[in-house]
Amino acid sequence: MKAIRVTAHGGPEVLKPEEMPAPELGPGQVLVRVRAAGVNPVDTYIRAGAYSISNLPYTPGFDAGGEIEKVGPEVTAFKKGDRVYTSGSISGTYAEFALCNVSTVHKLPPKISFAEGAGLGVPYATAYRALFHRGRAVAAETLLVHGASGGVGTAAIQFARAAGLTVIGTSGSEKGRKLVLENGAHHALDHHSPGFNDELMRLAQNRGVDLILEMLANVNLGKDLALLARFGRVVVIGSRGKVEINPRDTMSRDASIHGMTLFNATESELKSIHAGIYAGLDNGSLRPIVGKEMPLSDAARAHVEILEPGASGKIILVP
Repeated sequence: MKAIRVTAHGGPEVLKPEEMPAPELGPGQVLVRVRAAGVNPVDTYIRAGAYSISNLPYTPGFDAGGEIEKVGPEVTAFKKGDRVYTSGSISGTYAEFALCNVSTVHKLPPKISFAEGAGLGVPYATAYRALFHRGRAVAAETLLVHGASGGVGTAAIQFARAAGLTVIGTSGSEKGRKLVLENGAHHALDHHSPGFNDELMRLAQNRGVDLILEMLANVNLGKDLALLARFGRVVVIGSRGKVEINPRDTMSRDASIHGMTLFNATESELKSIHAGIYAGLDNGSLRPIVGKEMPLSDAARAHVEILEPGASGKIILVP
């Protein structure tokens, strides 16, 4: 099978196409024929060596949309030909086939394409956990999603709007702000605008926002704290460096900062996350946004583009 392999940590150039045997199945495992593989920022951090969770050499990728090719012993939930999406993989999803534990494979409704399915696992699960498990979002609160035009941002908007929150999303481009509104945000702001803080506070009725989902904490966290309402929360989803904050901004509001990574989700949390995702797909409140499709051989270019400012929607690799 065709696969992308990483033999040493480094820049995007370490992503190399290779031919290799399809993985062998064990008990409780399934082999998924990958029709579309999702690219996530976390894939780039692992490739660069920031997270030591993959032994070299390895095939990147957690997310895919595809069909069950084979089922291993003790698997009764799926059969050959079932449409599925993955939220993890033993062998990696940047390949024609992906070996997965059955617990990380989920049914894909017929109205959702394979490319859309490849945009579910990490972005939608991250958005759900950030909003409801870490951020404790409830209806009638005001939510600010910083960097709302990316995969996690659009997912968070869709979840939050369906849950009854007032949603404000930011993007640095006009195209991105249009996408933010199309996905259900009540307001879309340019976070580069000199009047951003004043406009945000006006929309938040001068009391501040209750919850902020932060994709770039090293740039925004210090400013976020001054935008919170009393008892407000910031959930840090992404950061690319250090940041300085003023603790008094948390003290005066009884505010809190919550870090999160999807890798820390418990089994019960994951069960509720994917039940919530399936329900949203089924009732139409969730619709993954595919920003760009590329051939699998362009994995290195995808790793560059996923980190560029103004990225919108999900980047998909097609084997």
